[in-house]
Amino acid sequence: MAGIVIIAIIIGVVISSIVFASYMYYEYKPNFILVDSGYPVQVGPVVYTIEPLGIHEGNSNTKPNGTFFQIQINAENLDSEETRMSGGQFYLLDDTDKKYIAVYGNFTEQDLLRDFLQQNMPVSWMTQFDIPYDEEMTYRIGILPTKIQSSRDIGIICVQNC
Repeated sequence: MAGIVIIAIIIGVVISSIVFASYMYYEYKPNFILVDSGYPVQVGPVVYTIEPLGIHEGNSNTKPNGTFFQIQINAENLDSEETRMSGGQFYLLDDTDKKYIAVYGNFTEQDLLRDFLQQNMPVSWMTQFDIPYDEEMTYRIGILPTKIQSSRDIGIICVQNC
């Protein structure tokens, strides 16, 4: 009799653990939003439009190991408070899902290192990624929310060979 009670308790603990793990997974699972370049995507309280600007070889101060792939970032904060923006929120993915981080090169006054985005004031920045560029490859830009934006959304924008 005691053996049956112990087995029932163990089964109950296992089922409870599975239910709790499933709940936590679905509660904190990222929400991937896929769009093509030129179309808006909302990540947290910010609406982004990303467009590719092309490639370049840097300048006398900053040279890439491969080629710089440059993008323009248009953003508008829909929240009631200002929010922080940084180049670290953006990354580039290639066909193999290899991740490249943004490079701050100070090529123009619009290069994004870190900034604050005011409510309902659209702004534009540029950033670039040091990649082994291949014109046949598909490239996607990923956008992560900042910690303050506390969103599970992750924007993925196809910018080449979609």
